[in-house]
Parts: sequence; C-alpha cells; structure tokens
Amino acid sequence: FEAMNKAIGRLSEYINFDTEKTLVLVDGPHKIKKFPFKQLPIIGGDGKSLSIACASIFAKVVRDNWMNILELSYPEYGFSKHKGYGTKFHLEALKEHGPSPIHRRSFAPVKSLC
Repeated sequence: FEAMNKAIGRLSEYINFDTEKTLVLVDGPHKIKKFPFKQLPIIGGDGKSLSIACASIFAKVVRDNWMNILELSYPEYGFSKHKGYGTKFHLEALKEHGPSPIHRRSFAPVKSLC
C-alpha cells in the first residue's frame, strides 16, 4: 500500500486529481488506510479489471528491470535470476552475505538475519 501512496503522490505532480471524482481500483480485499481518494477494492482484481491487470504487468516489468540493475551493484545476491523473490538461492545468499542495503528489513527471512 505504501507503493500505491507513493505512485499516486508522484502522479499528482503531473495531474491535478479531484479527490471527489477520482476512483482508485485496489487489487485486494482492503481499502488503503489514510488514502485521499475513493476506492473500490477488488479481490482478484488482476483477473477482473483490465486496468489492474495492465498495472500489475507494468509493475512486474519495472521491478524485473530494477532487479537487473541492482545485480550490477550486488552480484552476490543474483537478483537478475530470482528478481528478489525468496528462492533457495536468494535465501542462501542472504545467509552467506547478510542483507544488502536494499533488502526490506520487514521481510521475514531478512528480519531473522538482522
């Protein structure tokens, strides 16, 4: 949800949103707390809404590209191979090298190493 808030915040720099007239489709069962727009949570949204499906694909491609870039700075973690998912290789790299500065400390396997 933090990512959604950041994305809308950045987008708001370019587009003037009317909070009363804007409806945000949320992929999942819950509304985003402290979010200024009307929301429609949709369980399984990427299978029911073309907008959510496209946003999901776009986000995955951006993330995969970002992981390929991070591979250059942190080759020991093999980000280009697993794209940051908790694969066996990734978890073993975390145990061997510890978390890098870009690892999310709230992610359970990382949290257990900190």
